Amino acid sequence: MKRKLFRWTSLLYTMLIYLVLYVPIVVLVVYSFNQSKLNVIWTGFTLDWYGSLLRNEDVLSAFKNSLILAVISTVVSAMIGTLAAVGMYRYRFKGKSVLDALLYIPVVIPEIVMGIALLALFAQFQVALGMFTLICAHVAFSIPFVVLVVKARLDGFNRSIEEAAMDLGANPWQTFLRVTLPVIMPGIISGAMLAFTLSLDDVVISFFVAGPQSTTLPLKVFSMVKFGVSPEINALSTIMLVITLSVVVIAESIRYKKEA
Repeated sequence: MKRKLFRWTSLLYTMLIYLVLYVPIVVLVVYSFNQSKLNVIWTGFTLDWYGSLLRNEDVLSAFKNSLILAVISTVVSAMIGTLAAVGMYRYRFKGKSVLDALLYIPVVIPEIVMGIALLALFAQFQVALGMFTLICAHVAFSIPFVVLVVKARLDGFNRSIEEAAMDLGANPWQTFLRVTLPVIMPGIISGAMLAFTLSLDDVVISFFVAGPQSTTLPLKVFSMVKFGVSPEINALSTIMLVITLSVVVIAESIRYKKEA
């Protein structure tokens, strides 16, 4: 009896968690087809907001800025983070433990603190706020995430494989490209995807370091909150959700075929 009660309680708890997570997303998708401009009541089905989105230059420009920023910061942070993780894994030097601990600071400190600190830094060096400062800021807070993910992958790495490759005549660069890199590639991809997601939806840090001509989509949505978010944002969010789910489904299909 107790085991059955525990099973039903666990099931109800799990269902509640999924409802809290996914009902808001479902509501957003549904209201992207709502005729009313106010996301309060359902007045009828329409696709007009998707057409209106294609004509809204401000939203599209902000979305374009977000994509450019996310792609550039992801590529740079993935390259720097991977090299840093490999270097910290391979070599022993004084202060290594301190450097390891410092990696966690950008991860755990409040974003508002980092945003203010970066703004003060750019002001100190008289750097004009814009896309350049946004890229620098996003790279700065993305690198630790990439390093931590790649280091986690390297913890299970067998270094005897590298030694065997070098014994067979491969130089250090060839060993890294043909042996080490393929093994840690899943960690690099995971870290890059995490960096891309963090960059794409960042609001707080971007608020402090963005210029007037470099508004990102999260900042645009944040500015709309005072007057009500347009259903065009719901339409854009639905499109992004469909693309994301499609990528996940394709990736899982490829993985399933490889395992089969």
